[in-house]
Amino acid sequence: MLAAVRRGKFLWLPVRLADEAPDVAPSVALMAHLGMSGQLLVEDAEAPVEKHARVVLDLSARSDAPAQLRFVDQRLFGGLWLSPLQATPDALPGGAGSSEASIPVDGAHVARDVLDPAVTALGLHAALAKKQTAIKAAILDQAILSGVGNIYADEALWRARLHFLTPAARLSRAKVAELLGHLREVMRDALAAGGTSFDSLYVNVNGASGYFDRSLNAYGREGEGCAHCAGTARPGRILREKWGGRSSFRCSRCQRTPRA
Repeated sequence: MLAAVRRGKFLWLPVRLADEAPDVAPSVALMAHLGMSGQLLVEDAEAPVEKHARVVLDLSARSDAPAQLRFVDQRLFGGLWLSPLQATPDALPGGAGSSEASIPVDGAHVARDVLDPAVTALGLHAALAKKQTAIKAAILDQAILSGVGNIYADEALWRARLHFLTPAARLSRAKVAELLGHLREVMRDALAAGGTSFDSLYVNVNGASGYFDRSLNAYGREGEGCAHCAGTARPGRILREKWGGRSSFRCSRCQRTPRA
């Protein structure tokens, strides 16, 4: 295994096969999707095997490194499999963690991650201009942008003061740049806090829950005052509305329903 690479919710480990020369790029990767509760753990062989370990792989012997890679998943929503590597169509690195311009075939349909420096406001604006859909649906569309979940979409839209039903194609280039900046801010803040754990199964490799839920301004704040307009003459309140089988949270004043 030569690297750990991520794009959106997909992770892959390029593998050097026994018959491949060391100066040749690897042709296959071990691909993982962690689902809601999956973990990839690097452990000493002597460490007790976790109760919900689904796959245990022995690694090449090294005196300074653990000997096993374990895929642990209680809910079985995740997966681990081999996928051939192919060149990226834009000749840029496939994801965070490697400079190689390759991506597994099974992950090629996934758009670049929101934190990927190759994602630009200009390119995102061009992609959104072609979509006849609401902005929240667009930023959750893995064919446009990956790595954004429902909670983080609501938070970024709140920071950008955009209603989730605003037509994506209606946004100006400047507004798309602002939204992209907020998406990246939210993701970096969430990563620094270990994510948002509303479930006891969603923990890091050390078993600790994330605490970004303490910093949420929109999601889960139904009925509370909006931090944006709290000091104004007509402060808004956070509303919870049904959207596509999920819930969306927005400010009644800062994020008003768009005109038809």
